[in-house]
Amino acid sequence: MKCDIQPCIYIMASGVRGTQYTGVTSDLPARLWQHREGTTGGFTSQYAVHRLVHFEVFGAMDAAITREKQIKNWRRQWKINLIEDANPH
Repeated sequence: MKCDIQPCIYIMASGVRGTQYTGVTSDLPARLWQHREGTTGGFTSQYAVHRLVHFEVFGAMDAAITREKQIKNWRRQWKINLIEDANPH
């Protein structure tokens, strides 16, 4: 039984500097499992985007959604910089 939600944004990649996917969820472990098992279908399954490379936790879902939209509008290099600043490997 779930008691809490933990809104967060996440970026997944197919590999180092590979295809990227940015999403938002209230249950990151479950969402990662869905992506890795292919139960979500779509983009992440088609391009084998299964590696978590960045995430940020928020206190409210609306803040997480706002941040997700911001990142989705960024240039690719800005996303790479964000990822590599916190996760150089």
